[in-house]
Parts: sequence; structure tokens; C-alpha cells
Amino acid sequence: MTRFKLAALAAALLALAGPASAKTLTVGANVGNVPWEFQDEKGEIVGFEIDLVREAAKRMGYDDVQFENIPFNGLFSAVQSGRIDAAVSSITITKKRLESVSFAQPYYDSDQSLSVLKDSGIGGLSGLKGKVVGVDTGSTGDIYATQHEKDLGLSEIRRFEGLSPAMLDLAAGRIDGYISDIPAVAYYIKDKPQYAVVERIPTGEQYSVMFAKDSPLVAEATKAITEMKGDGVLAGLHEKWFGTKPDAETSTVKVLGAPKL
Repeated sequence: MTRFKLAALAAALLALAGPASAKTLTVGANVGNVPWEFQDEKGEIVGFEIDLVREAAKRMGYDDVQFENIPFNGLFSAVQSGRIDAAVSSITITKKRLESVSFAQPYYDSDQSLSVLKDSGIGGLSGLKGKVVGVDTGSTGDIYATQHEKDLGLSEIRRFEGLSPAMLDLAAGRIDGYISDIPAVAYYIKDKPQYAVVERIPTGEQYSVMFAKDSPLVAEATKAITEMKGDGVLAGLHEKWFGTKPDAETSTVKVLGAPKL
């Protein structure tokens, strides 16, 4: 075989080996969860957690990140079954969830909120008696509304797959209020004066990337997030998506360990 043919064969083998050897992280996300993961006007998936995962994956040694659009409730089984490597969607770390999945260190502190139409006359949770409330299926808002359904006197809880359809139903009068993560709602309504957040519901929530139980990726992701906190990249993402610097006492800045039971 000539030197030219050998070189051509080597190039062909390298071309075949390239894609096969590329290291890809497969991440599930409930796309439509503004501003965490959603489609922009070009149809591309963008958001705070999209940027965070891409940067963390790079630091973990991955060449690419493949995102799969999965309803929020389906993210848990998808991670547990190994269909995906990780999941994001402003997923709150809870003791119950830690029994079956694992999380990297948290990167965002949040509370729930009640949003309504400004002219609804509803001034807070006390005004929900006999009302229909929307929540995201399986979310912390869903858990809160279900636990307090009788206390609040709700007539019905309606479940949605993402913020946008819930807010559209709120605008159309099909629900009277929407209980969901306050940062997502605040981002959504900043240029929509017909809506208002009328009550903040303290929950002590912290968000992180979810993995299969005891996955070795937890330690790798926690290390990457620590680096992102240390060099200011995570704070920069907070400014980019929320327009403000993160509070120094929040998990966006403070280095924390991976949560455990």
C-alpha cells in the first residue's frame, strides 16, 4: 500500500472515530419553563439552566450536551431509568426526592408565588376561597396547593406542563390564580402589566441538577459548579437572565456540598 493510500486510510479512520469518541451529556428539560429553559424566536433552546449545564458539562470533560424535552413529571423516571444522564427544570431539592434521586450542589434559592390578573380583586392566598388555581404538574407549587387545598378553600387545582399554558389560561379566566416559582413568573410578567404577583410563599427551595441515585456525575457536577461560583461565571448568568447580581448569601454564590438525606 502506498504512503498516500495509508494516509488516506488513516484520515478516514479518524473521521469515523471522531463522532463515536465524542463525549455527550444527555440532559432532560421541561422546555417552556421560562427563564430556565425555553425556545427563543429562532426555535433554539435557551435559558439560565441551559447556559449553566453547557458550561458545567464543558468543565466535566464533555464535548457536547444533548437536551431532550420531557414533561416535568417524566424527568424523574427518565433519570432513574438511565434514559438521560441528568435533568434540569428549576427542580427543587427535597428530602423525599433524595430518597430516589441525587442532586449536585444547589445553585439557586427560590420561593413560590401566587400570581393573578391585576383586576381580579384577589390580593393574596386568603382570596382564593372557591377559586380555581393552576400549578405545574408535580412541582413544589403542586405539592403546596395540594397540601393546603382545604385550608385555602380551593374549588379546584388544575395542572399544567409549564408556565406559558398556565398563564394563558389565567389571562383567559379559566383559572383564577397560579402558584409557581417566583423567579419564573417575575421574568414572564415583567413586560405584561395585566398580571401581578400578589403574594410570595416562603418555602426555602433550592434548585439543582438532578441525577440517578448515587451517580458518580454528582461529584463531577458539584465540582464544576463550585468552580463556576468561584470565578464569577454563575453570578454572570444570574445577571444575564434576571438583570441583577445575586445576593452573596444565596446558593448562587455560596459554595455548598451535594445534598444528602
